[in-house]
Amino acid sequence: MNLMDDLNMQPIGTIHSPYTETTQVPKGCGASHDAKGTLEILPRFEEGLTDIEGFSHLYVIWMFHKSEGFQLMGTPPSDNTPHGVFATRSPRRPNPIGLTVVRLLRREGRMLQVSGVDMLDGTPILDIKPYLSSVPTEELRRGWLAEAEDRQKRNAESADKSAI
Repeated sequence: MNLMDDLNMQPIGTIHSPYTETTQVPKGCGASHDAKGTLEILPRFEEGLTDIEGFSHLYVIWMFHKSEGFQLMGTPPSDNTPHGVFATRSPRRPNPIGLTVVRLLRREGRMLQVSGVDMLDGTPILDIKPYLSSVPTEELRRGWLAEAEDRQKRNAESADKSAI
């Protein structure tokens, strides 16, 4: 049996978010993701939430359920240079899967109150995992995004100086 032939996922719940349109979700350099939302887990999966309250942050794996097709190259809102889809957070992916780290505020039964949502209201949740990172901050690299942020900062500083 080949796992790739039988790949079958089912949602474990739904995200309730303040965002109903993709244009409402903050994007680009410096975007703040502090919106609050609720992860509503289906009743048959509630037992899987046992002991989740001990974690401050969670990975939420979800579906870009409104995305159609994919592009291997795209220009993100935070840069004017095209990048490969696997080096971006684009929803137009071969497998439309999203990953977000949220802060767990509290659990109310099968409802998880969280902050940091960047998904649309009604987004299907595929999985939740506790956020654990053993990578030291000084070893993390932000690739092209750090370069784009630096360019934006230099452009802003240059604009400020020319306005004086």
